[in-house]
Amino acid sequence: MTQSFFQTFILLLLVTDPFGNVPLFVTALKDVAPARRPRIVIRECAIAFLLLLLFMFFGRHFLAALQLTDISLRIGGSVILLIIAIRMIFPHPDGVLGRSEHGEPFIVPLAIPALAGPSALATVLLFTSRDMEEVMVHVAALAAVAVIWLAVFLGAERLQKVLGVQVMTAFERLMGLILTAMSIEMLLGGVRAFVKTLQ
Repeated sequence: MTQSFFQTFILLLLVTDPFGNVPLFVTALKDVAPARRPRIVIRECAIAFLLLLLFMFFGRHFLAALQLTDISLRIGGSVILLIIAIRMIFPHPDGVLGRSEHGEPFIVPLAIPALAGPSALATVLLFTSRDMEEVMVHVAALAAVAVIWLAVFLGAERLQKVLGVQVMTAFERLMGLILTAMSIEMLLGGVRAFVKTLQ
């Protein structure tokens, strides 16, 4: 159980990439009054958490409605993760998730797609399970990651000033490298599962 929790926690942490999203949060909140920033951060993190939790619990129904299999979702999700990872390693001028809107953000771009983006949604859909114990482990891991979001984004400006842009960039690239390996492993697992269906 501990290993499952740790694996889920690490995967969700890499997929949502809070440290890599620090510059996005700082930029999106720069025109907002300092007194309102903590409330916005808490609100956006709560929206992202609830959306990911919703997908985790109703993922199977979502797949059934679209007539998708776990295998196709696993392979598709791994491709998305790989693209995100590559953009983390080789930065784009607009960032991993594109340009952010000016003014006070609401849902977009902080909750979606910065935290609850396509890769994160595809990942939590893989965590759907009929085993209640396993579900509780995944929910606990998601809740732990949400706490990390709050800690990082509430101190985003201070963190960026202390570490500097170069350190934050290096950290994001390291996370991208780890995510690349995890996405390839997910892809290989999907391919192995698909090959078994052909036998």
